[in-house]
Amino acid sequence: MNKKTESIKKIKLLISDVDGVLTDGGMYYSAKGDIQKKFHARDGMGISILKRNGIPTVIITKEKNEIVKKWTSKMNVDKLFQGIQKKELLIPKLCILYNLKEENIAYIGDDVNDLEIMKIVGFAVTPKDGNSEVKKIASHISKINGGEGVLREICDLLICIKFGKKKKLY
Repeated sequence: MNKKTESIKKIKLLISDVDGVLTDGGMYYSAKGDIQKKFHARDGMGISILKRNGIPTVIITKEKNEIVKKWTSKMNVDKLFQGIQKKELLIPKLCILYNLKEENIAYIGDDVNDLEIMKIVGFAVTPKDGNSEVKKIASHISKINGGEGVLREICDLLICIKFGKKKKLY
């Protein structure tokens, strides 16, 4: 068994950033100044599949946005943390909350503000178009760009390795 597979087998919680991971990083503004974001439907299904297999999902973002709040609520994300500048500081709290160790956490991030949290989790992922510094420390680089279903790709990878034929898809 290789190091990546060993790391994945330990994962019990998936954390994701928003902009550049769940979205393409674009921010669409209306004439009134409203911000809109586009999410991929496959990521929502990935959250559902993870939940059916006993893996909770947490979203941590430095932004504060009503759209993200509504999307995470609709997708039944377990926890949402908005306006977080130092994401790594939440790890001890999440470890206590979910009775985990750092090695039991996977994190998907795409930019330099994700570096510190990615250094301490058990499995760090970045989209194909993630920042070059993030790619240097990532355990896995997605085959697709942010906003194109990265969370779902990682969901499929996790449940296939962790559960094999015993996985619950739908």
